[in-house]
Amino acid sequence: MSEKEIVLEIKDLVVEYTSESGIVHAVNGLNMVLYAGDTFGLVGETGAGKTTTALSIMRLVAEPQGRIISGSIKFMGEELLTKSEVEMRSIRGGMISMIFQDPMTSLNPVMTIGEQILEVIEIHQTTLSKEEALVRAEEMLELVGIPKQRFNEYPHQFSGGMKQRVVIAIALACNPKLIIADEPTTALDVTIQAQVLELMQELQKELNTAMILITHDLGVVAQVCDHVAIMYGGQIVENGTVEDIFRRTKHPYTEGLFGSIPNLINNVERLNPIKGLTPDPTNLPSGCAFHPRCPYAGDICATKSPVETKVLGGHIVECMIYEGLVKGEVKGADHA
Repeated sequence: MSEKEIVLEIKDLVVEYTSESGIVHAVNGLNMVLYAGDTFGLVGETGAGKTTTALSIMRLVAEPQGRIISGSIKFMGEELLTKSEVEMRSIRGGMISMIFQDPMTSLNPVMTIGEQILEVIEIHQTTLSKEEALVRAEEMLELVGIPKQRFNEYPHQFSGGMKQRVVIAIALACNPKLIIADEPTTALDVTIQAQVLELMQELQKELNTAMILITHDLGVVAQVCDHVAIMYGGQIVENGTVEDIFRRTKHPYTEGLFGSIPNLINNVERLNPIKGLTPDPTNLPSGCAFHPRCPYAGDICATKSPVETKVLGGHIVECMIYEGLVKGEVKGADHA
């Protein structure tokens, strides 16, 4: 793994939003590393900070309500947080592309899909002539399985799955080094979801593009990702390879996520969901954010924040159990 090129490195990222009800602590000291050609899954309940992390990488956190308080985001060795807005515009869409959650609202309804693909190419690949850019746009349409004869049609003439293919074509048009896919298949039915995921994997391998996949679906993670990070309360609580997370689960929250989904091997009458609700980001619990819902929590969990602990190789967990301060043993069953 060390021989691979590091595409993205995030250290101690802190992001906050100001609201009428107080300060929203969206991301709290997040760390992650992404290598060329790898797919990094970001998993967690709604409000965990997944989308805010993605928007921070793109420098699209809405100001003045949202602010990146501290930390470092290095892309291809260059610090993004110190770049000007003009510099970021040249990076967005060209070097880093983002596929947003809803394909229905990601496209401009008054522009043809061909014009929208062409626009990205003309902005970021200025060495191409207009004719060459047009050919490139048509090639991208064909690449995602849409006939180029539909180049001059409008978004309302396409189904949800076809719109998502167009969004993917726009994201890949300039051969980016990094794609951020924020729940790209949530609005699609299962059959189309499988087709879109397969398409994204094929194009990613062909272009050696790194990808961050934000999702709630652990089945999608198992199918697509190389590495997985489990987020809770704006922090990554467990981070490792897909095999680490699925076969050697270590964090109580990850164990709870697996217990909340059906298992074809274990025939149980009822699922075992995580008790309680996700924490209010304006009033996060003291100590470990998960301690009010954790079946293993001790008194110290309410006062002391856990630190990153390596349990095996690159498998990292933030939990008092692995600091030897709380007794307990996460079952770590094979969820593959």
